[in-house]
Amino acid sequence: MSEIFLPQRLTVKHREDGALHLSSPYSLRPYAKRTGDWLEHWATHTPNAVFVAERAGEGWNEVTYAAALEKVRALASSLLDLGLTQKAPLMLLSGKSVEHALLALAAQYVGIPSVAIAEQYSLVPAAHNKLRHVVDLIEPGGIFVQASKKFEAAIDSGILGARPVISGDGGMKLSFSDLLPGGAGDVDVAKAKVGTDTVAKFLFTSGSTSMPKAVITTHGMLTANQMQRTMAWPFLADAPPRMVDWLPWNHGAGGSANFNMMLANGGALFLDDGGPSEKGITRSIENITMAGQTVCATVPIGLSMMAQAMRTNKVFRKAFFQDLSLVYYAAASMPQAVWDELKNHAMEETGCVPEMSAGWGLTETAPSAFMVQKTMNRAGMIGVPLPGMNAKLIPTTNGAYEIRVKGPNITPGYFNAPDKTAEAFDDEGYLITGDAVRFVDENNPDEGLAFEGRLSEDFKMSTGTFVQATKVRATAVSAMNNVVADLVICGHGRDELGALAFIKPDFLALLENGSQTDGDGALNHPKLLDAMSEAMMRLAAGGAGSSMRIARMLALEEPASLSEGETTDKGNLNQKLLLKTRAKWVERLFNDADQSVAHLNR
Repeated sequence: MSEIFLPQRLTVKHREDGALHLSSPYSLRPYAKRTGDWLEHWATHTPNAVFVAERAGEGWNEVTYAAALEKVRALASSLLDLGLTQKAPLMLLSGKSVEHALLALAAQYVGIPSVAIAEQYSLVPAAHNKLRHVVDLIEPGGIFVQASKKFEAAIDSGILGARPVISGDGGMKLSFSDLLPGGAGDVDVAKAKVGTDTVAKFLFTSGSTSMPKAVITTHGMLTANQMQRTMAWPFLADAPPRMVDWLPWNHGAGGSANFNMMLANGGALFLDDGGPSEKGITRSIENITMAGQTVCATVPIGLSMMAQAMRTNKVFRKAFFQDLSLVYYAAASMPQAVWDELKNHAMEETGCVPEMSAGWGLTETAPSAFMVQKTMNRAGMIGVPLPGMNAKLIPTTNGAYEIRVKGPNITPGYFNAPDKTAEAFDDEGYLITGDAVRFVDENNPDEGLAFEGRLSEDFKMSTGTFVQATKVRATAVSAMNNVVADLVICGHGRDELGALAFIKPDFLALLENGSQTDGDGALNHPKLLDAMSEAMMRLAAGGAGSSMRIARMLALEEPASLSEGETTDKGNLNQKLLLKTRAKWVERLFNDADQSVAHLNR
């Protein structure tokens, strides 16, 4: 049996301009030409192995690799008959499903880009402007929806025009089952034209500050990135992995990283119809308990909720850790308290801790760029560049660096947006990420890098003190994890830091009339105010200076809105946008006379 990780190594070169050049000493091995090559390989070598499964009553609807290839080829022929091409892609409005998976692979198999978009663009009337934007930009040749009734408003809105709509439930003139017999389209001729530079999919950015951009994602980007990940995690070659995953497919983490990790390695992907919400986490726990897992790759908020559930649900805890080789997180900072609790649960359950890893990347990097390739002893690390990756670090402040990257998994740009594409790359061809990092140990580069946050979220206080908002948030949430679910860090131009708080429902449930409000959008239960003050004291007791010490806090009654973009469907807060949408409460936060504000020293 191979090791879990490729030994972590980092090559660092100092440039004359003061920047640093980082790379992996390992050469990237040859990778597949197209995503369809993976499916064909496993359909030949492990035809009866489960590829994808979704809940069906008390069990699972499972599709094997051989069945998947047969269906994909038939569907691809039908899509060609419908007139879909590289310039007329397949747009998928609904989330994860077996039908979605097979249609997306069928499109890619013959060179038709797949375009999965956020469900809320169709389901929330206020977001229909974004739906119109993506339809007008991509000009799809066909549309897929899983449930006709659910997407009725979007279908009847006129935004989709006269394009054919394929339904998963048979509620439209054209259904998924209608395409399964196949058509006259020559699949093999179309497939032969698909290469590494062929566009496999378009993935849209969040569009929190402007309309979403379509990230061009080629077959070569996806296949190179999976080879990079498999090299970093050689254990994937020991036995087919198994994953229960809720992450949405309109993002790189779920739709590219996790989906393709199973496909590239002959693994089984069980579609989790739950997620990190009060209701959804119960379903996720049920799904993991039923299916088991060898890899858990998710975002911190999901791990936090599962760690809490393990305190009382021992059956779930056993199922979570029983076959687990690796826990991996990305997309947001992990509070140290969550990290520690997961380790404690693992020790209690199995007597050992599975390897835990983290990484960093963007939609534009397909999506992984850096990965921790060693046993982690704390949260916040992102590791080293994956094989084939190059990074440029530009010094900023306080020992941090702006990070820019280049490699075979980097997008060539944004679709039909030459100006945005030009802005995204520097004069050496490095992708400008806008993220900040620092060395874990300046004297030992092999220890890798730690994530410092988004440069655009950092600010200065009135004292001139520089604040790294992402770092403050992660540290504070860990110190206050008995009370707060998440925080929005405030203090630009102020003389002290404050935070808008989203309170944990389980904490409020312990209070009599726990959701007591002041009638103006803030929670103000006396015991909550006391608990927030105590939480700030715990943070301050760690010796934090003014750039890390939160001195005042206001608890928000209204949760972050998915439809307004305040939070993503992965559960991450949009800090910049929240400072605008909740500006009224930011002002209240710094009003010393406001009785709903909890203070550090009161």
